[in-house]
Amino acid sequence: MSSELSAYVSDTAPGRGALRPARSWLHSDAPSRSLNGLWRFRLSPTASVAEGFATEGFDDHGWDSIPVPSHWVLQGDGAYGRPIYTNIQFPFPIDPPHVPDENPTGDYRRHFDMPIDWSDADRVVLRFDGVESLFKVWVNGVETGSASGSRLAHEFDVTSVVRPGDNVVAVRVHQWSAASYVEDQDQWWLPGIFRDVTLMARPTGGIEDVWLRTGFDDGHGRIDPEVTADAAAFPVTLRIAELGIEQVWATAADVAPLDVAGVEPWSAEQPRLYDATVSTAAESIALRVGFRTVEIRGDRFLVNGRRVVFYGVNRHETHPQRGRVFDEKHAREDLARMKRFNVNAIRTSHYPPHPRLLELADELGFWVVLECDLETHGFDKVGWAGNPSDDPAWRAAYLDRIQRTVERDKNHPSIVIWSLGNEAGTGSNLAAMSAWVHARDAGRPVHYEGDYTGEYTDIYSRMYTSVPETEQIGTDGARSALMNCTPAQSTRQRTKPFLLCEYAHAMGNGPGALDQYEALVHQYPRLHGGFVWEWRDHGILTTAPDGTPYYAYGGDFGEVVHDGNFVMDGMLLSNDVPTPSLHEYKAVVQPVRFVFDGDTVAITNLRHSADTSDLRFRWRVEHDGTPVDSGDLEVPVVPAGGSWWVPLPQIPVSPDAETWLTIDAVLAAGTPWAPAGHVIATAQLDRSIRRPVPAVRLRTGWHPDEGTLTLGIAEFANGSLVRLADRAVTGPRLELFRAPTDNDESPSDGVEESDASIAGVSSADLWRRDGLHRLATRRISVERAAEALRTTDKVSAADSALSVMVESVWSLVDDELELRVEIEPSSGWRTVWPRIGVRFDLPDGTAPVDGAEWFGLGPLESYPDSLRAARTGRFSSSIGDLSVDYARPQETGHRSQLRRLTLTSGNIKVLHIVAVPDTHGRRPGFTLSRHTPQQIAQAGHPFELPDATTSHLIIDAAQHGLGSRACGPDVWPEFALRPESRTIRLRMAAG
Repeated sequence: MSSELSAYVSDTAPGRGALRPARSWLHSDAPSRSLNGLWRFRLSPTASVAEGFATEGFDDHGWDSIPVPSHWVLQGDGAYGRPIYTNIQFPFPIDPPHVPDENPTGDYRRHFDMPIDWSDADRVVLRFDGVESLFKVWVNGVETGSASGSRLAHEFDVTSVVRPGDNVVAVRVHQWSAASYVEDQDQWWLPGIFRDVTLMARPTGGIEDVWLRTGFDDGHGRIDPEVTADAAAFPVTLRIAELGIEQVWATAADVAPLDVAGVEPWSAEQPRLYDATVSTAAESIALRVGFRTVEIRGDRFLVNGRRVVFYGVNRHETHPQRGRVFDEKHAREDLARMKRFNVNAIRTSHYPPHPRLLELADELGFWVVLECDLETHGFDKVGWAGNPSDDPAWRAAYLDRIQRTVERDKNHPSIVIWSLGNEAGTGSNLAAMSAWVHARDAGRPVHYEGDYTGEYTDIYSRMYTSVPETEQIGTDGARSALMNCTPAQSTRQRTKPFLLCEYAHAMGNGPGALDQYEALVHQYPRLHGGFVWEWRDHGILTTAPDGTPYYAYGGDFGEVVHDGNFVMDGMLLSNDVPTPSLHEYKAVVQPVRFVFDGDTVAITNLRHSADTSDLRFRWRVEHDGTPVDSGDLEVPVVPAGGSWWVPLPQIPVSPDAETWLTIDAVLAAGTPWAPAGHVIATAQLDRSIRRPVPAVRLRTGWHPDEGTLTLGIAEFANGSLVRLADRAVTGPRLELFRAPTDNDESPSDGVEESDASIAGVSSADLWRRDGLHRLATRRISVERAAEALRTTDKVSAADSALSVMVESVWSLVDDELELRVEIEPSSGWRTVWPRIGVRFDLPDGTAPVDGAEWFGLGPLESYPDSLRAARTGRFSSSIGDLSVDYARPQETGHRSQLRRLTLTSGNIKVLHIVAVPDTHGRRPGFTLSRHTPQQIAQAGHPFELPDATTSHLIIDAAQHGLGSRACGPDVWPEFALRPESRTIRLRMAAG
């Protein structure tokens, strides 16, 4: 690479040439042309390639065609390279600001036609809304300029080089540049022109920029306008027809604030917008205005005078086929889905999204933390040595990034906080960014999590704090030192609103204990909620060698360094399917709370500003999951923050069945994001008459016996079950293993862990160390009595003296087959167990067991620390739908608190099972799958699971919790499963 080219790609300057100042993304009636579409494209493996391609007469017929916007690594089935996933690691040597000579470089060309009447324009502007990472532009062979800042907008003045008729634009894009060091976000590296390219004619007397700041106070609105235009553009007129506003400003000096009576405020719950225009004789700009006031008062974050609780998600722009290329239809449905799951806030991790996304947020209603395109996380590996955040050479780049962020999006009422970026250490450049924002926009506070001591930010922000630490942050008078803070700094940080900018890492099956964080928000007003990491998985749709489609993660494209499936950490799967964690989140943060007391229920409206006039309250009564009565609950309108006690309906109680009352708060009318009847909150009340647990019938006359035996629907050979309900079956065998979740596989940090953890070692490693995935059985005895069989087994693992004694007693009780399993561990077990259960293997035979009907918790999976979305009822499912198709196969499908279970084969009922509570009243759970835990644990992707010929039923006396240890706290001790004695009692009958 030449020294000149090396200096170019290593230049920390944010841009060169005819690059124009940042301004708002506006809807103008001035002429414009989209340059989206097919461009000619050539990829070179290095940046050292001749620039003659930019000349007008260059022959590009031998080049390929590629769509713009797109990422070149997602085009051509690998012909242009492959995606790279890293979380923290840099995929190039840490040698700032330099990058390797092996620097994939894409050259783009296209012709465009400029109308002849554009010759009268004051300026012609070429706008790029997103290019990764460094690009240079030529028009008609003339170099126009260059820029970096992948998720930021850049405009070039091309007035002097365009002409009526045919023109040629050429763009060279380098995948790696100095900018790559400050764009080390947890995501795929996806180079190319991936957002819109637009050519605009700027009229003489037009409007360069508009900012309509707004405020709201008790029915009165305020508009504080800023109009950037030449003196010749005036007079300028502001019109808001719905409010009767037609304000004419004759000169720039006349532009002044307006007070507006009778306005409705904007909020995330009631996103009231007013259509406005700002016009000159030459141009009209259309905006949508929302009136709201953002302020911090003491340690409270307020909008329109009321405390905000953020029920948020971190949202990356990602799609399994398009990457970060924006699709409005998909984005709108994505936001509507958030609303349906009670999400009210978005942190735009970790860059500004496509500008249209923010207009949708204004319209549908979200609190938005708008984040700058900045992260330098890879410097953590070298102790932050050379980190650009405190290097004056990078000051201009840092300031350019925040300026382009704020200027582009300043008109959106949904944006209530500016964020400087993410995981970039700390330093003077970040402080300079904050100072610029404070000077430019006094109406929104500044956030940055890495400012632990609060030197230059307005909000105390942390990620992945444990429940106890979060409580200490919220507690008045607490004296504990906060992370990286002196006692004085800790005291100062406790005077600010607290925000969990990331928490509840939703990787794979999890997280658990969401409800514990939610409880703290209501107990400690300083705590303002937070943002789950994250909204959706980033899987890229590809195919296995045999042609099977699957969603790829780090390492699947042969990356030199990568961070595996850490990119699969969303509450939404890559194919838009909500995971159980999203249902759990919806239930935990539901905006209506129900508290039962006798024959009444207190209904509390937890919303920010909306009353309950848009809701209906429906109730139903079920006996053992079968509906017997229903109706509407008469509830007066409850204001935001208010409560109302309401009498419950008469509940018919059955002496022979469980009686459950369910109340749903549903939308009374359709909204842009959900139809009428959509459930936003649910509660259940158990009104069952308590019935005693059947006592265990004692058997006598036991004597050793082997050979064959039939007990009702069960057949045994030498004490082992061989058939059940006329089907081949093996088991029950002790199962202590589960296919480790991503949280199970994450190493312990040795702090606040659940039980017997070892720093740097995962729970899964400890389970494998103890051989839980490879248990062996030694039969100790087989005994018979009248209508009964008893076996005793010792279960242990190779190279281990630890063991578990398992006694299984089969007996006929009133013509019903009962199985009682007593499980007792030896002493010496040193860690938590994943489960305590027994497994039955059901070979397919003539027809597989392919479904289940059950009475218990459902309809989705549930675990000890993730139960809020589950309700007691009667459910059914195919065996495939019982499991979640996580990108990396792992434990899934457990249903808790089982009462009754029916296994089905097609439409045929194969086996009925009744689960009898143990002496403590604890009920087991079940999992039904086509693969064993051991098979699932061996697979890195769903397509790697073996072909199945058997269905596997596991009845669990207990399961270990889920936690959030993949990036956050371990399983809370209350939900940790310690080795202990357990009993499983089942009664069985043929279908």
